[in-house]
Amino acid sequence: MTVEDGQRYGDGESPSGPGEQGAGILGVFGRQLKRFREWAEHDRAAFGAMTGYSASTIASYEQGRRVPPPRFIELADELLGARGVLTEMKEEVARAQFPPFFRDAARLERQAVEVHVFASLAVPGLLQSAEYARATCELWRPLLDEDVVEERVTARIARQEVFSSRPAPTLSFVVEEAVLHKRVGGEAVWRGQLEQVLLVGQMRNVEIQVMPMSRGEHAGLGGPFTLMEMRDGRRIAYTEVQGDSRLHTERTRVRELEVVYGIVRAQALTPSDSLALVERLLGER
Repeated sequence: MTVEDGQRYGDGESPSGPGEQGAGILGVFGRQLKRFREWAEHDRAAFGAMTGYSASTIASYEQGRRVPPPRFIELADELLGARGVLTEMKEEVARAQFPPFFRDAARLERQAVEVHVFASLAVPGLLQSAEYARATCELWRPLLDEDVVEERVTARIARQEVFSSRPAPTLSFVVEEAVLHKRVGGEAVWRGQLEQVLLVGQMRNVEIQVMPMSRGEHAGLGGPFTLMEMRDGRRIAYTEVQGDSRLHTERTRVRELEVVYGIVRAQALTPSDSLALVERLLGER
């Protein structure tokens, strides 16, 4: 079976908004927030002062136009005496920060015991620095609204909590060398991103390999993909290009990509040689 999760913007999704699914949960949360605020007899300005947000921001949350951060949801639930009604929506609200085509993959990634990524176009999101993540969002076309950029950067960095989760998942990455040469966001952002790769590469449960541009044999020319294994043993593959994404659960298709990934890892540099290459790039002027 192949699962598609409403990936195409042409299917009614807006590149500058949360999308139909995200708008649904945001609308429900916003209505509940407004109801509890009115029951507590606070106007937006007063409630905003209590939470540290402006009245206009509170209005955006209540109208489902912006994604409220988890810390706001927790504080609002406490201050308004919502008894968990608001906080129980926190996870679904957080998913609305992701582009529609990535929401199901993000949920599975967080639950996986193994994640293996082949990246040929950009540094994978799990390895991105905040500055690099912002640059990639700002370069998206059609242009994203600034609020959407903020939400997606926050969501992308939040994904990296997987590195410190317990029990620790096994994570591996094979990144095309050409990706590491791309100065996305400029020289300072590029150098910071290489330092981020080196930092993550030191983690015991992470292996990062580079596919050198000089390699004559390359099994990964079909494009980037991610493999995930879940706690119950299910194996899932995720593919994405131009905002069109698919989650593959059919064993035959997943196995094909597992074979590709195994060969790609064998063709790439070893993890130690890969980090040495990144260090050499950092040393260049």
